[in-house]
Amino acid sequence: MNALYRFTFFLLILCLPLAAQAQKKKSKAQLEKEKKENLSRIKEANRILQQTKKKKEASIGQLNAIKEKITVQKGVISNISREINYIESDVRETEGIVGALQNDLDKLKAEYATMVYAASKTANSYNKLMFLFASDNFNQLVRRMRYLQQYSEARKKQVEQINKVQTVLSGQLAVLESKRRQKQNLLGKQVAESRNLQTLRQQQDSVITNLTKQETSLKQEVAARQESVRKLDKLIADMVREEIERAARAARAAGKATSGSSSKVTLTPEAALISSSFAGNKGRLAWPVERGFISQSFGRHNHPVLKGVVVENHGVDIQTSQGASARAIFEGTVLTVASVPGMNNIVMVQHGEYFTVYAKLKSVTVKAGQTIKMKDPIGTVYTDSDGTTELQFQVWKNQQNLNPAGWIAPK
Repeated sequence: MNALYRFTFFLLILCLPLAAQAQKKKSKAQLEKEKKENLSRIKEANRILQQTKKKKEASIGQLNAIKEKITVQKGVISNISREINYIESDVRETEGIVGALQNDLDKLKAEYATMVYAASKTANSYNKLMFLFASDNFNQLVRRMRYLQQYSEARKKQVEQINKVQTVLSGQLAVLESKRRQKQNLLGKQVAESRNLQTLRQQQDSVITNLTKQETSLKQEVAARQESVRKLDKLIADMVREEIERAARAARAAGKATSGSSSKVTLTPEAALISSSFAGNKGRLAWPVERGFISQSFGRHNHPVLKGVVVENHGVDIQTSQGASARAIFEGTVLTVASVPGMNNIVMVQHGEYFTVYAKLKSVTVKAGQTIKMKDPIGTVYTDSDGTTELQFQVWKNQQNLNPAGWIAPK
């Protein structure tokens, strides 16, 4: 295989892994998207953190905001590491291309040198004429003339091919140098972000130390919250039970059988459609606030400061900015508007056999029986004396408590 064919073959090989390149491009696009999301989350966490600092030196809300920043900061560092891995992969590929091009160029030059040496033997017109006149017959003369012409053209093509390879090689070397600079910049950024993470961890330790000194007041807050949760749970259970009974009575009044379980809401065709749509959008439902982060997850877990104290959350707490509006995560009907000490104002929305609960509202902008759509505002989230603005959000299916994190869209 001569150098010309080798180079053509090499270029074809470069074009083959199109699917792999497309996948890498897609992954890099996802990486860029995550980078922007992390920057947005850090900005929001900073705003929330500053609001909590205005009121008190140390608070659970402040600790939650720092934890959110630490989580996002880890994501930033992970994002940089993945970006470095992509660049290292690109560098290895480019180095392979450069090596192959250099090898091809060396062979092309060697072949050209052989041509030049061979041509030097017939460099003058006398040798060329002697070569032609030494032909045995006319046909051989014609063939020798064609040979000399083709040989001359081959040398020209060889020079053109050398120039092409050199141009491609120069371009790849420039790409390689650019990739190496990018890697060095990212390594420097990774070090800087790691230092930021260390600073955040020190801030977290400092806040925890200060909160530990407030053990008595923290225990009182936990006790008060548990009492508020108990009252909220009773309110939700009563409202769900009443709705189940009301729907059953309505079905009987309409002459429809109600042989189903007394623990489930009897659905009209319209309500069944909403219920099915709600379930079908699991994991894609809107957030109950436009911005914020989950500051306390669903279920039982240790208190962030008090040792040996376990708290239970029947929903999720979402910390957000002061003045933030709570909004419906899906279309439905407002079942009730109430208030519970420690949970402030509460709105309960029905979506067929599903219910969503929005607690810790400063004010409410909807009323019972009102039909609302997804992202419709339902009230303003309450900000406590520590400067913490936090929404308590729950999801129920009939009388079954569900983890809201599995229903709303991931951030």
